[in-house]
Amino acid sequence: MSGHSKWANIKHRKGAQDKRRGKLFTRIIKDITIAAKSGGENPDSNPSLRLAMQNARGANLPKEKVENAIKKASGVDAANYQELTYEGYGNGGVGVFIETATDNVNRTVANIRSIFMKSGGNLGTNGSLNFVFVQKGIFIISKDKIKGMNEEDLEFEWIDGGADDIEKNEEAWEISTTFENFGTMQKKLEAMGIEVENASLQRLALTTKILPIPQAIKFLKMIDKLEDDDDINTVYHNLELTEELIAELEK
Repeated sequence: MSGHSKWANIKHRKGAQDKRRGKLFTRIIKDITIAAKSGGENPDSNPSLRLAMQNARGANLPKEKVENAIKKASGVDAANYQELTYEGYGNGGVGVFIETATDNVNRTVANIRSIFMKSGGNLGTNGSLNFVFVQKGIFIISKDKIKGMNEEDLEFEWIDGGADDIEKNEEAWEISTTFENFGTMQKKLEAMGIEVENASLQRLALTTKILPIPQAIKFLKMIDKLEDDDDINTVYHNLELTEELIAELEK
């Protein structure tokens, strides 16, 4: 995908990750638990919980699971999740940024360090990848949710709400904002009565690295291991997914 949109790599990786429905549900339930425990059970007065519940609907998470997660968050035996990030480099010097939600920090960091070491990478210090990734707000809106609306008017409204990039395909629109405008766009879409399929803060690569195919495949196997860890919510990297690499992966 060399030369394509700067969003191409993250979209391809995220698409593969989100096929793991069980992992996706686990991540959303954690988000609901953390939000409800820190800000209360009422989504009207808790924007974080409202966002997590919105993403749950977009992922078709059963309503009873959402309700159970909120109830559990208020209990004395509720898990105390900590949201922590880790940064490192895989083989070939490819940057890796990891977001976690864990109730056992020692277990999480030990697992992450082990995966890096066994894969020829190394865990670094926080802040070492500040020049590699930028944090953006990403909103995915199914075209079904805006059927019949004037597309040009919508784009003007979204730009007014802080959008700095708008893309669309056959199925959905994707709006990106700066980190600072994430909340503004969220409120704008709510005011417009537009239901979002998914809204999140993501770390997008400013620069990418190309590796020889064997090295790239080894690196992606490490990413798979990280994403399989229950304590890890999201993994970002700046490997360039070239057309040759994608063709090899699809064999």
